[in-house]
Amino acid sequence: MATIAETPVHVLARKVWGAFAFTFVISRILVFLSMSGRMPDIHPQLGGTRLHHLNYGIILLAGVGAALLFNRPTGRWLSATAILYGVALALTFDEFGMWLHLDTDYWQRVSFDAVVVVGALLGLVATSPALRQFRPRHWATAIALIATLALFGIVLLDSYRYAGRKLGPYLEQVRPPRQP
Repeated sequence: MATIAETPVHVLARKVWGAFAFTFVISRILVFLSMSGRMPDIHPQLGGTRLHHLNYGIILLAGVGAALLFNRPTGRWLSATAILYGVALALTFDEFGMWLHLDTDYWQRVSFDAVVVVGALLGLVATSPALRQFRPRHWATAIALIATLALFGIVLLDSYRYAGRKLGPYLEQVRPPRQP
């Protein structure tokens, strides 16, 4: 049985992956509890505009990027940066549909799809062998995965165009008023 690679990159990738998965699950739990009325809404308002958690993710991504560029963390700081990066990715991609479509509709399928794709890619990086250890079967799998993801993206975009044409007018009529 193959062992999981233990290079520094793989260790960091597993930290990112774990933080990503944990943050996504906790984020969804908090949203479910808030929307069901079992806990108060924890999203602050700024001048009448609700601050969604994707904003915190973007701010964290900017901070992590700056830390990596200007500070070059090592040791524990590098581990903390990897964890913060995973948290930031989850907060941002959990609301991917909101920033893709520039609206406040949280319950978009594309957000969940994006989280699954990002999580799967992180999992592959965390568990795959180092590139210099790739054998032909690894390259074949990588190429097949890239082709599959590209096809998925094309089909996904096409399905949104189709759904928009067929369902868009009806959904606009029954959609609840948008939040600021």
